[in-house]
Amino acid sequence: MTHRTPRGVLLAAGAAAGFTAGYLSLVRPRLLHWGATADEVKGPYPGAELIPDSTRSATMAVTIDAPPSRVWPWLVQMGTDRAGWYSWDRLDNFGHRSADRIHPEWQEISLGDHLAAKPDSSQWWEVAALEPGRFLGLRMSLDLRGRPFDPARTRPRHYTDSIWGFELHEWPGQKSRLVVSGCWSLQPKWLQPILSIAMLEPSHWIMQTRQFSNLKRLAESTRA
Repeated sequence: MTHRTPRGVLLAAGAAAGFTAGYLSLVRPRLLHWGATADEVKGPYPGAELIPDSTRSATMAVTIDAPPSRVWPWLVQMGTDRAGWYSWDRLDNFGHRSADRIHPEWQEISLGDHLAAKPDSSQWWEVAALEPGRFLGLRMSLDLRGRPFDPARTRPRHYTDSIWGFELHEWPGQKSRLVVSGCWSLQPKWLQPILSIAMLEPSHWIMQTRQFSNLKRLAESTRA
C-alpha cells in the first residue's frame, strides 16, 4: 500500500527550503556585516584572545560626524544602572529611557568594573578590555541558568561567555568610525549555531542598528 504526500505539504516544504536558502545566502551576510567594510570584517579585532574556544560574532560599523573625543563619553557611561544602552529601551533597558546627555559622574571607568545588565545587578557586563578613547570590551559570563561565573576559575559544564567590543577610529574630516564586534563561546557547542541563526543574530541587528542611530545622533548633536 502506498501513501502519497499531499501536494500542499511538498509546496510548503519547498517554500521553506527556498526561504531558508535565501536568508542564509542573501540576508544573513548583510545582517552580520551591516555597515562594515571587508577589511573591518576580516581584520583582527581586539579582545578575541579573552574568550577561549570562541568564534567571531557579527561585525557592524557606522561613521559618525564627530571626533572620537565626542563619541567616547557616551560609550563609557553605558549600563542599566547608568546611562542605558541607547537602543530600544523597552527591550534592553527595562523601559527606562537612555540618557540624552553626558553625565560627568559616569565618566570614570576601569578594568574589572561591572556595568549592570539588569536593574537588580544580578547580571552585568564586565569591563574586560580598555584603551581610553579607542576600545571598550565588555564581557558577560553566565551559566545557562543565567547565573554569572568567574571565567578565571573553573567553568560550568554549560555556559555562555562573550565579549561585546566597541572600537573607535579617527576618520578624516573630524569624523569617527565605530566598529562593533566581539567573540562568543557557548557550551554545548552544537547549540551555538542554532541559537545564533534562529534568534541572536536577527535580534542583535535590531538592537545594534538602533544603538548606532542614537549614538550618531547624540554625538553629532550640539548638546554633545
